[in-house]
Amino acid sequence: MQIILLEKVANLGNLGDVVKVKDGYARNFLIPTRQARRATAAAIKEFEAKRAELEKAAAEKLAAAQALGDSMNGKTVRISQKAGVDGRLFGSVTNADIADALNKLGFAVSKSQIRLPLGPLKAVGEFAVSVAPHTDVVSEVTVQVVAEAE
Repeated sequence: MQIILLEKVANLGNLGDVVKVKDGYARNFLIPTRQARRATAAAIKEFEAKRAELEKAAAEKLAAAQALGDSMNGKTVRISQKAGVDGRLFGSVTNADIADALNKLGFAVSKSQIRLPLGPLKAVGEFAVSVAPHTDVVSEVTVQVVAEAE
């Protein structure tokens, strides 16, 4: 299916690109989340009329994400979990736990913006975690996992 991207999509293209994707990806994800539209002649004309407005909105989103990323860069988040004597956790620290801790510090992030390349954290210690508030903005946060006092 041919679609017009209404915002930058990772591994797909930038605002205004006309790309071909699988039907299910377009129907079930890109179109409902308003990241794309079907590339019909009428939709292309309408997009060209609104292009400046959409580019301005995308630039504002990027500026807000850069400000958030700069303020978050280098911060340390402390999360306490129950742990065994050997330092292994009973359970794990997931991206949702990290997002909750960052929200308590005043940073508006969702769990989908937290990048854990090695999966959930399952031990006590300090870990470097990437937070991506925008596809072009990635900041590093240190997560300190400590054993819960009983």
